[in-house]
Parts: sequence; structure tokens; C-alpha cells
Amino acid sequence: MQVLDEQYLIEQLKLGDEAAFKQIVETWQNMVYNTALGILQNEQDAEDVAQDVFVQVFESVKGFKAESKFSTWLYRITVSKALDHLRKKKRKKRFAFIQSIFGASGETIIEKPDFNHPGITLDNKEKAAVLFKAIDQLPQNQKVAFTLHKLEGLSYQEISDVMKTSVSSIESLMHRAKNNLKKWLSEHYEND
Repeated sequence: MQVLDEQYLIEQLKLGDEAAFKQIVETWQNMVYNTALGILQNEQDAEDVAQDVFVQVFESVKGFKAESKFSTWLYRITVSKALDHLRKKKRKKRFAFIQSIFGASGETIIEKPDFNHPGITLDNKEKAAVLFKAIDQLPQNQKVAFTLHKLEGLSYQEISDVMKTSVSSIESLMHRAKNNLKKWLSEHYEND
């Protein structure tokens, strides 16, 4: 989408134009869904979050001042909604029945993720399941930075804009995320 068209759509959306909203959803829905999916690792949750993101865009677009790119603003909303969703889910789990993470023979179960990420081919599903399990173990900021960089292809500068932090902080987060993943995956495959 050209910047001029984007600005026009945003201005029309600020006026409540439903056609402009539909065009924005069609243009950005895959990016929003894939970002949410990378963080949440659950298709239904990612769909719910994507819906929430676009509702918030519609409701709060009047506050968008174009100080950053529209995509940066959209990533911020998506990451925020996805992390809120994770927090709510974790609170619910605390009060739910605690299921064992061990199988009948005592081996640790690595469940396949309950989603299909668009970038993963069928023959890589099992490896992807292990990788996504490892990504899910990362601290929140590392998980967000890693997801935005490796799954969404954002540059460190773009990620720093989304996360409202410095590029050097993103570099540090990525370094720690890679080290944590390397450690977790090494342990996983040694025990396998």
C-alpha cells in the first residue's frame, strides 16, 4: 500500500468510513494474525486477538497522530493485546486443574503446538513444535523481540519502535533470546 493511500484510508477511517476500515483490515489482517500467532501459539487465540486489534484500531484511530508508521502503531496494539491475552490465560490456569506434564512412562511430553504457522511446511511440523515450545519458554520481552524479528522479519530499528526501546536493548534481547533457545534446545535434544 502506498503511503498516500494509507494516509487517505486513515483519514477516512477517522471520519468513520466503513469501506476504509474494511480496506485496512484486508491489508493488515495477515500481519496482525501472524504476529499474534507467533506470540500466542494458538490459532483461536490469535484470531480473537486479531479481532480485538481491529476493534481497537476502529475505536482509537482518532488518537493516531502519525508520529510513527501506521504499521508500527498496529504492531504495538497487536503485541499489547497478545500479551494481555497471555496474562489473562495464565491467571485462568492458576485456578484450573493442574495437569501432569509427564506421560504414563514418565517421559516429558512435548506437545505439538495447537496451531499451524503459515511459514512452516508439513515435514517440519515436529521440529517446529520443539522450536515453538522453546520460544514459549522465553521471558516476555525476548519472546516478543524474537517473534517480531524472526517470524515477522522486522528490523531491530522497527522492533525498537514497536517496543518503545533502544536498538541496543533489542540487540541485547535478541542475544539473550538466542542463547536461551540454544541452551533449551541443546538440553532437549541431549535428553531425547
